[in-house]
Amino acid sequence: MNADADVVTLARTLHAEAERANERRALVLAGDRERGYDRLESILDTLSVPITATTLVGPDDRLRCEQLPQANASELLGTTREVIAVDAHAELRPNAVGKVAGAVDGGGLLVLLVPPLEAWPDRRDGFDESLAVPPFELDDVSGRFRRRLVETVRAHRGVAIVDLESGRIEADGLTHPSPRLATADPAPPPDRRFPMAAYEACLTGDQADAVAALESLSEADRAVVLEADRGRGKSSAAGIAAGAFATAGEDVLVTAPAARNAAELFDRAGELCRTLDDDATVESRRIETSAGGSVRFREPTAAAETTETADIVLVDEAAALPVATLESLLTADRVAFATTIHGYEGAGRGFSVRFRDRLTESDHEVTDCRLVEPIRYAGGDPVEVWAFRALLLDARPPVEPLVADADPDSVEYRRLEPDALLADERLLREAFGLLVLAHYRTEPNDLARLLDAPNLEARALVRDGHVVSVALLAREGNLSPDRRAMMYEGGRIRGNMLPDVLTSQLRDEAAGEPAGLRVVRIATHHAARSRGLGSLLLERVREEFGDGADSIDWLGTGFGATPGLLAFWRANGYRTVHVSTTRNDSSGEYSALMLAPTTDAGRRLHDRHAEWFAGRFGACCSDSLADLEPDVARAVLRSVDAEAAPPLELSDHEWRVVAGAAYGPGLFDVDPGPFRGLVVRYLADDPDGVDLTAREERLLVLRVLQARDWESVADRLEFHSTSQCMRALGDAVCPLVDRYGTAAVLAVRERFADE
Repeated sequence: MNADADVVTLARTLHAEAERANERRALVLAGDRERGYDRLESILDTLSVPITATTLVGPDDRLRCEQLPQANASELLGTTREVIAVDAHAELRPNAVGKVAGAVDGGGLLVLLVPPLEAWPDRRDGFDESLAVPPFELDDVSGRFRRRLVETVRAHRGVAIVDLESGRIEADGLTHPSPRLATADPAPPPDRRFPMAAYEACLTGDQADAVAALESLSEADRAVVLEADRGRGKSSAAGIAAGAFATAGEDVLVTAPAARNAAELFDRAGELCRTLDDDATVESRRIETSAGGSVRFREPTAAAETTETADIVLVDEAAALPVATLESLLTADRVAFATTIHGYEGAGRGFSVRFRDRLTESDHEVTDCRLVEPIRYAGGDPVEVWAFRALLLDARPPVEPLVADADPDSVEYRRLEPDALLADERLLREAFGLLVLAHYRTEPNDLARLLDAPNLEARALVRDGHVVSVALLAREGNLSPDRRAMMYEGGRIRGNMLPDVLTSQLRDEAAGEPAGLRVVRIATHHAARSRGLGSLLLERVREEFGDGADSIDWLGTGFGATPGLLAFWRANGYRTVHVSTTRNDSSGEYSALMLAPTTDAGRRLHDRHAEWFAGRFGACCSDSLADLEPDVARAVLRSVDAEAAPPLELSDHEWRVVAGAAYGPGLFDVDPGPFRGLVVRYLADDPDGVDLTAREERLLVLRVLQARDWESVADRLEFHSTSQCMRALGDAVCPLVDRYGTAAVLAVRERFADE
């Protein structure tokens, strides 16, 4: 038998075992790319898999099946395929592997076309180019992630490996599983509201529990959250519930990142509607029942604008949507969110880190349901186990008892060198797991960056060898004149977020010259928070890199601005130099950039941008930042270096206008301009002796800086009338006049006081 026939026979045997066990298998074709495609075509010609159930994820449309580039692998979310082949010769994106692995159905094959395994870690591909952040070059990127990936491929059961160069089958991937015992049929709750057919459509007890939880949407002001790993049937449960509601006459609005992501939901909803209603009309994106109910799809933005037209809103693949979009969907009276815990997006934590707090604060009574039992494939599926290990999708920080007593006196500062992380799986899992749980944007690509990117540094506080707090740091700046000029003229420089913004948006061509270190992520174990450990870690980082050591001129950070985070960074010596003019797609918040200079060069960079920012912030508040939360605006100005705030240069006439509105019969509306500089100066100074309440400061932000009308301000701050709101503004300005007013202005104050 020739080598080609051996590989085809192996693929057929793997596929047959996968079907018998209702598991997936992986087949690695390692070697020459063209030879790999030849083998793959022979395999597909032999397997009894329809071409419509096969997808090639790679740069070229080489087969007769669906083809997607790795950058578009997210289109497979919410769908299943019997065979997915990934061409990793030109590049391998860890995010794409995570998304693809979850889309292979039980009984299916995941085929990886890769270079020779021995040489693969030493090759540099398209993804590596994205890690070569200037001033670093491609040769500075390491291959640790792929070395680890190769090790996991060779170590895990259910993964067959074929060396195409020699024709040798290195591993057959067969596990010879024992027959599985049949599971009991799911049981409906005794007080069920849905038809019995809805529960008969469930395949596991977990899925039946999820459908039962969704029954609560029959009542007003309810929200349901379904959480599960991929393949647990949460989308199917949502579809069954949608069908039950529609046959009862309810209008169900469904949204997801894209229509294809909700395909499984519509399939299950359509099946149930056909079972319960002979006259139901079932289409791919719309279902109508004879009772007047419907299930219809809308893109997320359109859905958020039309929630009031639906009885119930179902959000599938919720973790893949921006937090701002999720928040806008809370206007629905009855809403459910189906979200993935691990899997395709790795640890995209916008839902669990940011949105869950907003949901808890809403008027909805929330029902949580977690699905554990796999439904697309059997428990212990080898491909799932391999993907979780290879991409650290299930990475966790140390268990609570190991770090519960950690404090600043008991922890040790440690450099997390990439080689040390690669050699110590527990250390790697704890450090990455802490980043996963604490930040909404951590994903499989970040694992590769942590191991391979030459611009990244990792530092941690450890307690008895266990990670308690971790920081991911990125080197930025130190750019050549040519690169700085290119950036100034509109070009982009990868991995230099702070210099990029300060140069391209704020027109400072010299911003990329000083060398900096940006804190990309910082996280502390939940069991040891509020003990100063995060601040201690930042202090140790500053000691290591400060005072010009290691050619660092500044430390910096950028994050979704909240009052708490701004206060934290301010307390650690960082000062705001910019706030974005648009909201972040993931967090739904405006991003703040902060600097802590360590040399004269860094100080000069900070000082000019702090001065520019303080000078423009008041004007931005009535324009691009008109919807910035007042408490965020207060915290932003308090985190600006007070010396950078523009001096108060009001004319005598302007001071009389301000003092007249504060102490006399003058009106704010006659000339709001002078008030703006006064408020900016006060919030930046945060002077002793001026004791305004939080409500008064919010009034100053809303009316003076953001120029909102009296009616909306009075309503927002719960004043009884606009006239009361006007008087409150005058009262709030009085102590500012006392603090900053000239002698002539104070005489005006005394005049009205005498009257």
